[in-house]
Amino acid sequence: MDVIRRFGIGLAAVGRPAYINVGRAEALPEDRSVAELRRATWDVLDVAYAAGIRWVDAARSYGRAEEFLSGWLSARGLHDVNVSSKWGYTYVGDWKMDAAVHEVKEHSLRRYREQYDETTALLDGHLAVYQVHSLTEESPLFQDIRLQAALLETGRNGVRVGFSTSGPRQAETIRRAMALEVSGEPLFSTVQATWNLLETSAAVALKEAHEAGLHVLLKEVLANGRLAVLPPAHVRRAASKHQTRPDALALAGALSQPWADTVLIGAASPAQLESNLEAMKVSLVEEDLDALATLSLPPERYWAERNALPWT
Repeated sequence: MDVIRRFGIGLAAVGRPAYINVGRAEALPEDRSVAELRRATWDVLDVAYAAGIRWVDAARSYGRAEEFLSGWLSARGLHDVNVSSKWGYTYVGDWKMDAAVHEVKEHSLRRYREQYDETTALLDGHLAVYQVHSLTEESPLFQDIRLQAALLETGRNGVRVGFSTSGPRQAETIRRAMALEVSGEPLFSTVQATWNLLETSAAVALKEAHEAGLHVLLKEVLANGRLAVLPPAHVRRAASKHQTRPDALALAGALSQPWADTVLIGAASPAQLESNLEAMKVSLVEEDLDALATLSLPPERYWAERNALPWT
């Protein structure tokens, strides 16, 4: 497979006015109106498609990301893009930068049916994967037989059923979800998890998922922009050695994981995306990977720092 086909575009940073990515504010237009963010989203998607990227990831909670994506696919007349989206969070920020709450989580049958209808109204014919958003071990999904049956029906109707994970216990969630069967069938065929040079705790579980036949997607590969804007010294040195930028170096680290099927890029502008895609020119050797492995933080510390990032 061409390296470019291992990349996907995630729309978390462009589908709503506020998000937690470091370096996002400088990339987006000063005017965060719906019209301007639609234009910004289409600009990123145009550059991604021209480069050869054919996977786009959205979510119901990413503001108007699904709407923007739907409009772009229609306007460009495209039918060769794999679209994955997610349900389980609802965007409640009312397009305000300073909203007290931006999204609300609910893993229920009612919310699933409501959001599946909303997603398919926009993306029917394009949706390839529908994921439970930020599944955890405590999710009521694991006890909700009716919800599990509804998800299985979706899978049987041609849309792959997946889940994303967040938090310090991603590995445990991945293994529990992989073991979940409904009517004798594994429920999930894809997993999307946070993996980056600072947060590697799910790596072994993701390798197990890949080997079991699940499609593995990596998200937050730049640690919500921290590895691009505030890279540790090891990343700066490795980037200098390979004559590239820290963001490309960090993405190359993700591409070096053989169990990573799709690496999502969360660029907020064409310039960020073009910088990110320089990762394809970086070939990391074992010495590089050993040095970068020392950057991994205890997951509790990593997620505490992530949760402290402001919405801007």
